[in-house]
Amino acid sequence: MAKRMDPAGAWAAYRSGHEALRGWLGELAPEHWTGPSVLPGWTVADLAAHIALVADSVTATAAASRGVAAHSLSEYLTTYAAAAAGLSDLTLAIAREAGHDKDRILAAVDERFAAAHATVDERGLDDVVLTTRRIPARQGDYLLTRVIEIAVHADDLARSVPSVPPPTIPRDTARLAVRTLLDVLADRAPGRSVEVRVAPFAAVQCIEGPRHTRGTPPNTVDLTPALWLRLAAGRVTWADELAAGTVLASGQRADLSAHLPLF
Repeated sequence: MAKRMDPAGAWAAYRSGHEALRGWLGELAPEHWTGPSVLPGWTVADLAAHIALVADSVTATAAASRGVAAHSLSEYLTTYAAAAAGLSDLTLAIAREAGHDKDRILAAVDERFAAAHATVDERGLDDVVLTTRRIPARQGDYLLTRVIEIAVHADDLARSVPSVPPPTIPRDTARLAVRTLLDVLADRAPGRSVEVRVAPFAAVQCIEGPRHTRGTPPNTVDLTPALWLRLAAGRVTWADELAAGTVLASGQRADLSAHLPLF
């Protein structure tokens, strides 16, 4: 994995991404909130309510007792599948409590982000081990998961309301989400036979096999940032995107299907 993440940098990227997405939601006309989102069974209002839960999860963390070992970010992401049903229930409860009303959902988003901010301010931004709702993780790694959540859900919301301009997520937020998930891929599929490139943000080499030492690698995958986030999060499949021509893959080993989604 990449070097340990500075919690201050991760928190700044999450905070700025959250603020940008909150601003976009505030401008989104109420009639869009009742429509379906790209997430099965969720409306746009439900997806907006999930932004409150992303912040609420920060408030639920605490400094771990001395001697508690942290899991890696990659290990933390593996817990998402088992937690999905519970997260859905918590999200829908927020939306239901707010009556699926735009102003009340945004009030919940603001209240829970303010509580998250207070939690971080009180604890400080040292890279301590945290207890979370799932497994212990270092504060820098945990806050990176919030960055990923904001980047992925901003894209979910953009695709859910294609008739309006998409949210403009800060470059640092998008870059950090993309780079972090590329590092997870390299951690789970170590090797140097394939180069995965997500311009303009980052590239990694992965997958066992013959490695290249100079010139253009024989096995390459080129993706846009949005497509990489969708593949990593399981929003789309490798096979479908390859068939559609949105994935540019060259070489016999340039196949990521066995390693996706990442969470």
